[in-house]
Amino acid sequence: MTGQQHGRQGPRSGPAEERARGAAARLAGAGVHGTALTWVDNAGLTRVKAVPANRLPQAVGAGVGMSPCFDVYLVDDSMTASEHLGGPDGDLRLVPDLGRLTVLAAQPGWAWAPVDRYEQDGEPYAGCQRGFARRMARRALAEHGIELRMGFETEWVAVRGPLPEAGTAPAYATTGPAYGMARLVENSEYLRDILTALRTQGVEVLQIHPEYAPGQFEVSVAPSDPVGAADLAVLVRETVRAVSLRHGLTASFAPVVDPDGVGNGGHVHLSLWREGRNLCAGGEGPFGMTRECEAFLAGVLRELPALLALGAPSPASYLRLRPSRWAGAFQCWGLENREAALRFVAGTGAAAGNANAEVKCVDAAANPYLLVGGVVAAGLAGLDLAAGTDPAAARLPEPVLGDPARQERGPGRLPGSLAEALAHFERSGTLRSAMGEPLFGAVRAVRAGEIELFEGASEHEIAAATRGRY
Repeated sequence: MTGQQHGRQGPRSGPAEERARGAAARLAGAGVHGTALTWVDNAGLTRVKAVPANRLPQAVGAGVGMSPCFDVYLVDDSMTASEHLGGPDGDLRLVPDLGRLTVLAAQPGWAWAPVDRYEQDGEPYAGCQRGFARRMARRALAEHGIELRMGFETEWVAVRGPLPEAGTAPAYATTGPAYGMARLVENSEYLRDILTALRTQGVEVLQIHPEYAPGQFEVSVAPSDPVGAADLAVLVRETVRAVSLRHGLTASFAPVVDPDGVGNGGHVHLSLWREGRNLCAGGEGPFGMTRECEAFLAGVLRELPALLALGAPSPASYLRLRPSRWAGAFQCWGLENREAALRFVAGTGAAAGNANAEVKCVDAAANPYLLVGGVVAAGLAGLDLAAGTDPAAARLPEPVLGDPARQERGPGRLPGSLAEALAHFERSGTLRSAMGEPLFGAVRAVRAGEIELFEGASEHEIAAATRGRY
């Protein structure tokens, strides 16, 4: 499956190779010997090819070979097939994004860069998830003059030593109470080293703290453009993983480590901007949002059942997505409502720039590029409705107060299984059109493959099979 580089001209030749030569020299000066080039597959796993640091110019100029079959890999590394992708044939070129090149603080001697994927002739690869996210961001700007700022919350569970086999309780890294200072004290060096590594890598951390479940932590970083937010999600996760290993810990970002407990979310925050103004504040819509913001969020809310196939993509995701666990199990929105799938955070006065929305019903099994691209596509569909013949369809329903699970006439449940989410995804003209048939079909095939893979498995078997994969 491994392709070889050749001396031909690739998708990024000329000036880009000159910049890469300069970057390679800087890496050598920093003691870097290898560069990890990553992409995330449709099962949500970060895959990698690595090159010696001095080969970076060749990687930028000609790309690094990789089979397209990884787009139909499942979480257990078995392979399925789709109409457009699958099988042993073909090769792609992985081209690193020099703008994201980062020396890794917790992996001495290594640097990292995300890649874009191209066909052999230099044309963009239709199955490239990063390219999909970029297309949606560019469409928002070109069609509506809107820049998206997005950011991920990263939650993980840290256990001492390796993750145990099924039926054995993990040795969690914390013993203190949920959100307790005791947890921070007993892990202060660990969390300090995560903060230090992220800062050294140029990542701005907003918060880091113990979470609810045993051994669980969360870190939030500053927002970026959609592609940048997804890049940061990958970088933050792998940085946490590396620091954890140096402390004798294993970090699991899986939807659940223990199906009887609270799982790991991968919440996405977003705000809409035009010419320096935050469209989530200062308007005439609900809680001060502009009508454009309302239309965008209405589009996201409407598409949530289908978006779960991107944002809650594993059978394990539905062990987390349960009522009354702050997971967002109902198709509703609310002001600062942590049980709503779509939570709005209002900004007033000096804090108007901080107004944003949070998609809560998603987790870290998601490919972050697919997720941000899908969310933007859904929001743009809402904006299109607002500009069409039925602008009322782009208005949000009444916000939900309190726990919807405890309301007699509350909102409808989001899909309770991957099979149900996949059915919504297959009917989504919005996502099919935005993603294109090759990418849409590959995602559909992987979801169907994992449904079959875990058919008949118990909740504990699903959790044990997936908690070490993310």
